[in-house]
Amino acid sequence: MKPELDDQPCPCQSGSSYGACCRPYHRGKAKAPTAEALMRSRYTAYVLGEIDYLVKTTHPAVRRTDLWIQYKQTHDTIRWIGLEVVKTAQGSVRDKTGKVEFKASYVQEGRHAVHHELSRFRRHGGDWHYVDGVIEDVSA
Repeated sequence: MKPELDDQPCPCQSGSSYGACCRPYHRGKAKAPTAEALMRSRYTAYVLGEIDYLVKTTHPAVRRTDLWIQYKQTHDTIRWIGLEVVKTAQGSVRDKTGKVEFKASYVQEGRHAVHHELSRFRRHGGDWHYVDGVIEDVSA
């Protein structure tokens, strides 16, 4: 990761710089305190190619052996261009589970589309992990 990215706006569109927002999670210097923070950091990981982070933050019960390859292929074929958090349910610092609905805009093979998902998160070993998501809508 290039140091100059630290001062750039975070791709998760939190309003903070990458260095003050998702970078500490990606580097293992901090843990996402909420399900939404984890979802935002995972979106940023997709944008920046932080594949190991995506695998690490996927709940161990749902990790497949080809997960790293799948995440890498997604990073290599999709250019993520925007994130909107629609709503959250639970997922606070005191909860054990949470849901985050979001819309992520992207370009793939020259086509603009929106990935609309309701993601489920669960704590494992005290840390938030992505469990799965239901795709609400994929539109061009």
